[in-house]
Amino acid sequence: MNTPSRPCEPGGYVFDAALMLRASENPELLEGHTHPSWANMVGPYGGITAALMVQAVMQSQCLAEPVSLTVNYAAALKDGPYRIQARAARSNRSTQHWLLELTQSDRDGPAVMATATLVSAVRRDVWRRQDLALPPVQAPETFEPVILFDAVEWVRRYEIRLIDGGVPAVSDGSERDSLTRFWLRDAQQRPVDLPALAAMSDAFYPRIWLRRAGWVATGTVSLTVYFHASTQELAAVGSQHIYAQARAQDFRHGFFDQTAHLWSRGGLLLASAHQIVYYKE
Repeated sequence: MNTPSRPCEPGGYVFDAALMLRASENPELLEGHTHPSWANMVGPYGGITAALMVQAVMQSQCLAEPVSLTVNYAAALKDGPYRIQARAARSNRSTQHWLLELTQSDRDGPAVMATATLVSAVRRDVWRRQDLALPPVQAPETFEPVILFDAVEWVRRYEIRLIDGGVPAVSDGSERDSLTRFWLRDAQQRPVDLPALAAMSDAFYPRIWLRRAGWVATGTVSLTVYFHASTQELAAVGSQHIYAQARAQDFRHGFFDQTAHLWSRGGLLLASAHQIVYYKE
């Protein structure tokens, strides 16, 4: 059995402040409040919502470690309080299946802002093989930190060292691919854990901005994260830089997909993520 879940105990990190969830009289219901440091163009950064879903489960009666998370973004969160209901739909000796619902109150009562499913499982020391290797890349110290977009606050929570795939100022008509690569870590050098890994999996700007050379209205509809690394493996990564890359596969009918991978500096695949994104012109 893995390390038991525990409540979030802030240690001066902005990320921990955003993950503060209070217990209520209902054991399945947790209460929180949006944090201004993780603001996006509209509402909070989607990655912090994903991290909150992981935190809610780990703060509940979680018997194992998260291995898979899917978050469906029903509406943009408003600045203010929210509630997360986390219910273990089924448990056995190896896995737990969780259903989560994040709501905010409006004049008509509670409104669903996001739903999620999470599977936690006991990790066993069995045969292993990593097929997807860390691509050849120079050390993070080779690249200067950048602020990709001044218009949003959450990007300042990360130290991003861009390798390639920034948004071009103008389209050169080359129709280059949508690959972006960078080294990534918490700006306060907070050690990475499973909630942090969930948030980092969404740290890429929309792929259509790269293909169209500029801002296009977008919104993530659904995000799935697979956690390949265990708590112990993440503890060994600590606050080191993480290599992250993402690319799209298809832009069609107002939606595009994105696949992302994150590796440790030592070459361990930490997580893979997939999302479907709405875009409007």
